[in-house]
Amino acid sequence: MLRLLIITDFTESFANKLLKGIVTYSRLKEQWIIRRMPTAYKAQIGIEGVIRMAKEWRADAVIGQFEPTDDVSLFAKNGIVAVAQDFKQRFPSIPNITADYIGTGRMAARFYIDRGFRNFGFFGFRDVCWSTERCEGFRKEVMSAGFGDSFYEYNMQEIDRMWYYERNRLSEWIKKIPKPIGIMACDDNQGNNLIEACHSAGVKIPSEVSVMGVDNDELLCDLSFPSLSSIYINIEDGGYRTAQLIEKRVANPNLPIADVVLKPIKIVGRISTAAFATDDVQIQKAVQFIHQNYQKKIAVKDVITEVALSRRLLERRFKEVTGSTLYEYITDLKIKRFAELLLDTDEQVVSIALSLGENDTKSISRRFKQIYGCTPNEWREKNHKKSSK
Repeated sequence: MLRLLIITDFTESFANKLLKGIVTYSRLKEQWIIRRMPTAYKAQIGIEGVIRMAKEWRADAVIGQFEPTDDVSLFAKNGIVAVAQDFKQRFPSIPNITADYIGTGRMAARFYIDRGFRNFGFFGFRDVCWSTERCEGFRKEVMSAGFGDSFYEYNMQEIDRMWYYERNRLSEWIKKIPKPIGIMACDDNQGNNLIEACHSAGVKIPSEVSVMGVDNDELLCDLSFPSLSSIYINIEDGGYRTAQLIEKRVANPNLPIADVVLKPIKIVGRISTAAFATDDVQIQKAVQFIHQNYQKKIAVKDVITEVALSRRLLERRFKEVTGSTLYEYITDLKIKRFAELLLDTDEQVVSIALSLGENDTKSISRRFKQIYGCTPNEWREKNHKKSSK
């Protein structure tokens, strides 16, 4: 029976999703014994204290948020497998739970470029690998599109003070940068802080500042006002693969070092990014109305009643800004949400369709197949198989 000690911040959804993936894998085997330790307690007893406790408890493996000064080689010397959650940096001597941070930054930048933004910002922490590399990827994509001179970065805060909110200094930065601007926050916590700072600065979201976070912490994203868009990372799958790795290394500690790399999957759009870079107030109003109501039964005529334009003029200007007709834009949002719910819930297709205001299940299924090339049930089965590998 494998005994695992996890040292991390369980107030964050990342840790809990990771643990869920580990538990899912462990239940396929003989039930593991898993013990949790908060990072605050680790800070009190130090790495030597952690080793002492792990030995007393007869731990086979430890997953932890380790400081750069921690001597992680002590784990192997005491016969314990160690895996680092890259809290500040990666460790060359033990496996790391890390991610494609550069690819995540590029994904956010492409989203903003495609929406017509020509000013770009990044809000993160100083000297932390996951924030620095997300910024690097974001910047590289912006530069490759020819907008490198319109990139603005705020990274004055240290990770050790992550719960300290620098509202005044951040608000002043927001006031000075050109608008409209698309800003990527290094994670959902900072995205939440950025939105609050925008309110303090009297800056409108999303028409002046569009904000995107990372990790898709649904509780935190919904606590933001407006709700925070975020990049979804398959953290549970990362936990599952970490458990696989630990089992192999416990059986053979001399295996080559191999990291568990999490991949950015998709952008979960909410109101904080429901805008295009345009000065057309009526189009911004139409876009925000659609994002606020597309999960209900709305039609083009409902959008028209919200703006001070004729249908012909609205359709023309909307297509110029977004590249889509009103009907195409609404349908695209609805189908994407339909696809998300197919994976995020066990509800039947007809129930999901009804929750989105679609009474005609055949119609939405037909539109789904035109976009995804298969039926909703086929797509659900195919992607569930992928995520379980």
